[in-house]
Amino acid sequence: MLALVKRNFLLYFRNRSGVIHSLFGAIIPFVLYLVFLGNNMKKAWSIGGDLVGLLDFWLIGGTLAVTALTTTLSALSQATKDRKNRVTDDLFITDLGQWGLQTSYLISSILIGFCMQVFMFVLMTVYFMITDQIVFDWGPVWELFMLLLVNSLLSSLVNALFIHYFKSVDSLGRFATIVGTASGFLVGTYIPIGTLPNFAQFLMKLTPSSYIASLFRQVLMGNDLTNVFRGNSLAQEQFEKSMGVRLEWQELLTRQETYYIVGVIIVVVAILCFLQNMTSHRKLNVKA
Repeated sequence: MLALVKRNFLLYFRNRSGVIHSLFGAIIPFVLYLVFLGNNMKKAWSIGGDLVGLLDFWLIGGTLAVTALTTTLSALSQATKDRKNRVTDDLFITDLGQWGLQTSYLISSILIGFCMQVFMFVLMTVYFMITDQIVFDWGPVWELFMLLLVNSLLSSLVNALFIHYFKSVDSLGRFATIVGTASGFLVGTYIPIGTLPNFAQFLMKLTPSSYIASLFRQVLMGNDLTNVFRGNSLAQEQFEKSMGVRLEWQELLTRQETYYIVGVIIVVVAILCFLQNMTSHRKLNVKA
């Protein structure tokens, strides 16, 4: 299995244009923020304090959520390519079988998503350290890295459900373009969730990556939220609600509640992936 994981990992990074294309969904909101979104948000929230650093971390959190979603989809596309080129027919007869083969795709996708998140995090953090003199708190770094891994796992599982239905690389490419474009909206990096109509907010709350983005923002902002708002809890709560730092279901979710929701989503999606693969395995046995 390790050999297949290594193979999929290397194939992804050897395709340089594919790597860049898989990052478009993350790069676009970053560029838009630098060009005009950042200035508009700063004008909308004239609260004093280190608002610039706060908004920078807000963007980083949302962009990391998008990064895992788009890069793991690109990584899993190798499974579709292998099916089209009938490579899987040869791999099925190895000791791994179908379950081992699917697991190797999933593991390599998780590793790729994690690595690309680390890359984007370093890129954005260093940039904002230079331009805006933000200070990164290394206290929650282990929680941050755990979130990077959880985000990569969740994104890989969700994308694995969709990859199964694509037989053509071209159709999968069009789907990846849609995901890359829509993901920025769904996690609230283009437009903060609080500025959208209720129905649009409801759709965003149905997106698993929105909860991951919320957790990233809470971890990255940390105590800066309290320091910026200087004890004005009402203004801080309004900011968290409007900017998607905490999502609202009747009331604003706590970090613990958000972790719980993410955990439930991972379990449910993992079960669906298992059932999907089991059905495919039975169909192959019937054909055999």
